[in-house]
Order: sequence, then C-alpha cells, then structure tokens
Amino acid sequence: MSRILVVEDEPSLALGLEGDLTLEGYEVTVAHDGEAAIVQAAAQAFDLIILDVMLPKMDGFEVCRALRRTGSRMPVLMLTAKTHESDKVLGLELGADDYVTKPFSPRELRARVKALLRRMAGDAPDTYAFGDVVVDFTRCEVRRGEALVEVTPIELKMLAAFVRNRGRVLPREQMLDQVWGRGTFVTDRVVDTHVTNLRRKVEPAPAVPRFIISVRGVGYRFDG
Repeated sequence: MSRILVVEDEPSLALGLEGDLTLEGYEVTVAHDGEAAIVQAAAQAFDLIILDVMLPKMDGFEVCRALRRTGSRMPVLMLTAKTHESDKVLGLELGADDYVTKPFSPRELRARVKALLRRMAGDAPDTYAFGDVVVDFTRCEVRRGEALVEVTPIELKMLAAFVRNRGRVLPREQMLDQVWGRGTFVTDRVVDTHVTNLRRKVEPAPAVPRFIISVRGVGYRFDG
C-alpha cells in the first residue's frame, strides 16, 4: 500500500482527495498548511506528496524547496489554481515532479499519481555507492574497497529499502513490509538486530553510525 501525503488547506477538497485516494487503495495522511507538511514529511516515509501551492504559513513552493534541501527525493505532485506558465516552471525548477491545474478531474489526478508511483517503483538503481561501500543489486554483492562483504538476503533487502527511501525516515512497520513482506510477524527487536548486524558490515564506526541513523521511536533514516 503506497502512502500519500495530501497538503491542502481547503477542507472540502482535502476531504475529497483523501476519500478518493483511499478508495483507490492508498494510505492517505492530510496536512492543512505548509509547516504541518514539513513536520509530517520528516516524521514518516511517504511514497508521494500532493502539494497545493496556495497554503497558509508556508506556500507550496517553500515546502518543495525545503524538502529538496534536506535531500528528500519523495515525488511531489503540485496542485495550482494559477495558469501562468512561470508558476508551473518555478515549481518544476524547485524539484516538483509534476503538476495539475485546478480545477481538475479525479480521473486525471489518479492517472498522474499512478504514473509517478510507477516511475519511483523502478527508481532503485542496479548499483549504489556510499562511503567505501558499493552495492550491486543485480549481482547481490556488497563490497568495501576491494573486499567482498558477506551479507544475508535480508540484509540485502534492507539495503535496497534504505536506498529507495534515502534521505527520509523509514518507519519499522514499512521496513517490515518492504523487507519481510506484508503480514509477516517480526518484532521490532528482530528489525533492530538486523540493522545492528548490517551496520557492522557497512559503517566505518558501527557504534557511531554515519549512514544508517536511528530515529528514536520511529525507525531509521539512510543518509548514504
């Protein structure tokens, strides 16, 4: 189930978006202003943010700029009532991935959402490097420098989940879904144990992790 953050200050539109997307099978969280959007995006891992431009406290442009400055790669679909081309260009230049101009049809929005989620689903690279570590997902290999590091299938899946969600918090429950599979009973202690073992293999100083960062009470953030 993909998680979507809807940022919209107009109550009726926010409620409509939440209901429509929930019926499509998405898990939806709603924020009603720009500052709340920043807090929500930092606290949870979302697969997509639907972001209105005209918001109280921080407008959509400011929110998008702030997210990209933190290194977040979460796809952003901007909603705007403005028809000036310069506003659309500004949103894209600040890091938005797509935009829909109000008024829009629910069918169009659903199509844009599905397209962005499909694009991100294929976003995990064949290889990924951080520090002195190179992960080759096609060969299921991890190397530090010239040395081959033995990792378990679970640890490789954890690395893939971290890479897909790099720069944002990955809650334990989402890690369970992405690594062990939905419906599998695994305790938080088991997750933490696997993370500890993985840190020993990829961190320069496992006791003071540089890449796999604990977020107390929530999960982990990968800063690779």
